[in-house]
Amino acid sequence: MVILPVLLPVLAACGYAVLGWGKVTAWLGAIAAAGVLGASTALAVTTLDGPRMAIWGLLRADALSAFMLIVIGAVALLAMLASPAYLTAGHAGPRATRRYGVLTQGFVAAMALAVLASNIGVMWVAIEATTILTAFLVGFRKTKQATEAAWKYVVICSVGIALALLGIVLVHYAALHAGVPSAAGLDWAALSRHAASLDPEVMRIAAVLLVLGFGTKAGLAPMHAWLPDAHSQAPAPVSALMSGVLLSVAFYAILRVKLIADAALGSTSMRVLLVVAALASLAVAAALLLAQRDYKRLLAYSSIEHMGLVALGAAIGSRLALAAVLLHILGHGLGKSVLFLSSGHLHQATGSSRIDAVRGLASRAPLLAGIFALGLLALLGIPPFSLFASEIGIVRAAFTADLGWAIALALVLMLVIVAAVGRHGRRMLLGPPSGAQVALPRTSGVVLVIGLAACAVLGVAVGPLNSLLQAAAVIAGAIP
Repeated sequence: MVILPVLLPVLAACGYAVLGWGKVTAWLGAIAAAGVLGASTALAVTTLDGPRMAIWGLLRADALSAFMLIVIGAVALLAMLASPAYLTAGHAGPRATRRYGVLTQGFVAAMALAVLASNIGVMWVAIEATTILTAFLVGFRKTKQATEAAWKYVVICSVGIALALLGIVLVHYAALHAGVPSAAGLDWAALSRHAASLDPEVMRIAAVLLVLGFGTKAGLAPMHAWLPDAHSQAPAPVSALMSGVLLSVAFYAILRVKLIADAALGSTSMRVLLVVAALASLAVAAALLLAQRDYKRLLAYSSIEHMGLVALGAAIGSRLALAAVLLHILGHGLGKSVLFLSSGHLHQATGSSRIDAVRGLASRAPLLAGIFALGLLALLGIPPFSLFASEIGIVRAAFTADLGWAIALALVLMLVIVAAVGRHGRRMLLGPPSGAQVALPRTSGVVLVIGLAACAVLGVAVGPLNSLLQAAAVIAGAIP
């Protein structure tokens, strides 16, 4: 069961490589994603009683990694179900679709490996693999803008991942000098057990490097510059995967690092780092959203805002805050996937991603306009969507942890973001139509409605996920 979330997308990638992309094989990715979601659900139940190991301890599933696998499976399922209609409308050729199938499934497998790896070095390799695979997907259309975005993505994320590698080397050095056996010097569990013995000066430098490195991939300021270009140029289902789950997988690595750093340094060091990154990300998002003219880049900058909120919740570190962070990750993944998939159909119909090119959408495509409008409301944290509940949880936890000043500043920035996104959304949805009617494929419409419904249901009742959220929050190092 632990191996399946990695094995299934690998098998699907092999199927695309051998058989290509056809009417039947087009659904291999969706089947693999459904399998990942099913296996992660089963893992979520079994890991409540303790972690599960596989492949001689190289893979390790606990409540936190099981929850992240659910996020990966859910977002991947939406993206893969929407992919056939998207590629058909875009008239992609056989070679391009074959490449798309192989790369997307490799991408999903790499993310699953990252959250299942029991070794920080293996996790680093998996996250670096996502950079390599998604670079080709960002440049999928082979236009000048897509190629430039792919190179920018590779350069900035490679710098970030190099910083993370240096941080890992320092962690290993500290572990060896603390008496941890060399073979276990990068094992998460061993590092957690010996964290109090790690050299604090070395760990302080390592923590900064790791937050900067993995924060680059998570889209946190000041290393966020790759994100708007990459997300705006990638195919819509790939943008949904990158924004909806890749950023969260990178932040998962920060949560694991935080657990060790807090034990080695106390909670203050990581709290300061994460609060600074969170407020900087919110400020950057607010400033750039105000004058945004491209709706795909608008969604990308919104991702920076939400990762800032996730970082702020992690900085608080209480059980309520971390449970809210995890719920926010899932809600954001669902809501942002719906919006990016919707934007893909808008772009194909209008031939432009400029906001001015999409006017009067409510009269041109009522169903798509309704889905897009509800997606924006979910993104802005309007009830009944789950982001409202998670944001309320983070706010409550902040005042309890004496971080009221930080959450007050964050709320001011969020109000600016709400005003900016609301203004741009109104321009797109209302007013006289400025083009032809926009058709939404039936399959895509069903997928988008399911994604929105899931986000709304989570906002009303977490249900069986509550036990998993609480267990995952404890594993992430919740402060009592």
